[in-house]
Formats: sequence, C-alpha cells, structure tokens
Amino acid sequence: MRTIKVGSVAIGQGQPLAILAGPCALESVDLCLQIGRSLQDRCATLGLQYIFKASFDKANRSSINSARGPGLEVGLGVLRQIRDRLGVPVISDIHESHQAEPASRTLDMLQIPAFLSRQTDLLVAAGRTGKPVNVKKGQFLSPVEMKNVVTKLEECGADQAGIMLTERGTFFGYHRLVNDFVGLADMMELGWPVCFDVTHSTQQPGQDQGGTVSGGRPERAPMLARCAVATGVQALFIETHPKPESGLSDATTMLPLDVTLDLLDSVARLHDAGLGA
Repeated sequence: MRTIKVGSVAIGQGQPLAILAGPCALESVDLCLQIGRSLQDRCATLGLQYIFKASFDKANRSSINSARGPGLEVGLGVLRQIRDRLGVPVISDIHESHQAEPASRTLDMLQIPAFLSRQTDLLVAAGRTGKPVNVKKGQFLSPVEMKNVVTKLEECGADQAGIMLTERGTFFGYHRLVNDFVGLADMMELGWPVCFDVTHSTQQPGQDQGGTVSGGRPERAPMLARCAVATGVQALFIETHPKPESGLSDATTMLPLDVTLDLLDSVARLHDAGLGA
C-alpha cells in the first residue's frame, strides 16, 4: 500500500492513525476554530494525526430549503483561516468540475462526495490539480467497483499526489446503510489508503420529516469506529459539533464534540495495540 502526504500528515500502512474531523458544514470561524483546536490538541496528546474537515457547500441536501453553507469563495476563506491559525491541513468537498482548481489553492486534499464518485469529469478535474484526492465510495457501489474510480484518477495523474478511498455505508433497502468490513480489505488491496466514515455510516437517508431530512443513529458511531480501526483502516472521518442539534447540516448524525474526544482515546488504544495491523 502506498503512503500519501496531506500537508504534514502521512497516511498509510504503519503510519499513525489519521483523523479527518470537524463540523458537517462550515459555520463561523470562531466555532470552527473551537472544534478544530479541541480535536488537534487531543490528537497531539494521543499520537494521532489530524486534518480539519468541513464542507463549504452541501450541494446534495435532501431539501432545496436546507442550509448549504457559505459557498465556495467565503468557505475557502474560512478554511484558509483555520489552516493558517491552527497549522493543520484542511479538506472539503467539491461538487462541480470548475470548483477543483480554485479549491486546490486552499485545500490540502480534495474530497469527492459519495453520490458523485463515478463522475468522470469531476474526478479528472480533481486529479489534475496536483492535490491528493479522497473519494467516498458511492452507496450504490461495491468495494471492488472502486477500482474503476482509482483507474480514472491514476490515468489523469492523481497517483502522483495520492488517492484515498472512504467507506461510508452501502444501501440496504430504503432508509438504511450497512458497512461491509470484508469490503474494507478489498478496497485496501487496490493499493491506496482507506478511510472509514464513522458518522455518515449511521445515517438513515430521507427517514425524517417526510423524506426531506435524513435521520441517523449516532450512538452506534463509536462501535463502528472501533470495528474499523481493528480491521486496519488508515484513517477515520468524523463529523462533530459541540451541539449537533443546532448544526447547519447532519444534525441527526454528527457526534457531540465531547463524545468524539472520548472516542479518540479508545481508537488510539486500539491502533497502538496493533489490532488493525
């Protein structure tokens, strides 16, 4: 398996576990700094690596009336402040090809949302920026089918900066996602680091409020995180907020910040024990 560099963070076999964490959607600079600083400090104490994540635009919300975030220009400005003031790498989603180049001037890693994981033009645009690319596995794809995603990225030069694949659950009928832990090993065999999306894996798509808002079971997220680390993933993706119920997006799946900090303690112990090796 190849090791990739995201700013100062090295992700790969034998490297310290990487934590990609922050609120679902970007909010105020002060709130993002509060979240980021808490996570950064705990990761440093535990010997974990930290990358701040938040979306400048939630373009795939269930309802047209749902909050989407500050948008590309303002959002990248917020992310620059977080990166510069905390000294940590930052990652965010892009949804359209034209966003790749301007986003790459700020982001240390570009992320492709699960619903867009087969969009060739988007993958190529991201791959050509010279920045590492994280692709979330589509809920409709098998782990082995991610080989086609990897091939698209490698053929446009993304293998030079690095690729990461993220598991975030597979559709199991309506309103339910399941995780295939055998599939995690299958994705690792594609040769690139694999991340596990702890919080989106607990999502119940379109279940609440007549299908306009997704539900979730965040109380199951810590269990899934521990399973994933024991399986051997190289990174965890966690959406977290001091008061998830007041968050702009994914209020039903984000973990409370204090729960996330405690969770980092347990996954660090598992990783240190070599259970995922």
